[in-house]
Amino acid sequence: MSNGPTRKHTALPKAQILIEALPWLTRHNGKTVVVKFGGNAMIDEELKAAFAQDIVFLHHAGLKPVVVHGGGPQISAALDRHGIVSEFKAGLRVTTEDAMDVVRMVLAGQVQRELVGLLNQHGPLAVGLTGEDAHTITATKHRPEIDGELVDIGRVGEITEIDTGAIEALLADGRIPVVSSIARSQDDGHVYNVNADTAAAALAAALGAETLMVLTDVEGLYEDWPDSDEVISRLTASELEKLLPELASGMVPKMEGCLHAVRNGVTTARVIDGRVQHSILLEIFTDEGIGTMVVPDEEEGDAV
Repeated sequence: MSNGPTRKHTALPKAQILIEALPWLTRHNGKTVVVKFGGNAMIDEELKAAFAQDIVFLHHAGLKPVVVHGGGPQISAALDRHGIVSEFKAGLRVTTEDAMDVVRMVLAGQVQRELVGLLNQHGPLAVGLTGEDAHTITATKHRPEIDGELVDIGRVGEITEIDTGAIEALLADGRIPVVSSIARSQDDGHVYNVNADTAAAALAAALGAETLMVLTDVEGLYEDWPDSDEVISRLTASELEKLLPELASGMVPKMEGCLHAVRNGVTTARVIDGRVQHSILLEIFTDEGIGTMVVPDEEEGDAV
């Protein structure tokens, strides 16, 4: 009998954690959540495993997770091995025909396969596809403007259309879609390399997702970087739009993606620190939350 109170005492914090998750479980049940996998979480083995656990947890908790990934570090390493120089313009990878072959091979044949494998350690859940499959993502050639001139950066695409049919069918079948950010071409029979942040945001909007979550290697959007490391925990679409010109180049596609999502029907978009184990669970199922959350303008002044 003597160990009764001790056991009760050690179990109680666990129970409190589970109970704290209850309103969030109720709120998110049946909702689609698009998660952009990237940054350090893609490279560190422990973070990768924790990410897979989080996504499977969301699935078993009644949410419908969709994972979208790029693969910057892996692509750079593979291009090096093939003797192809990595070049960036306007924050985007210059993608020649030769480079595109490598990009496609790495994203669909390496990064996606590994992620699908990690998720499927927990059951027959994940199915990998690229934007080419079933016309999921269609793009045309993207020509960024640098110093007032349009620049050719090769096979980099600008998304023109999303067809969610294949993803919706997988979700209806209880699967977890894992999408590589490659698009089919609208007009020339080729494929395009698409920014994964942009692809995740476009898919979240097209799916009518409840939430877009973007994993990064920072804590969130900083209030007054570099003078302060205070993270902005919540801001509206209009507030974010005003900040965009001041952001570091790496954050621009992430925050533009969040802006696009909430302006197109997604309830919240969040940038979270992928360097923290189980950051997805902390963000979705706790009162505290972490990172930066973007909400549509009309929510301004709503009760929390």
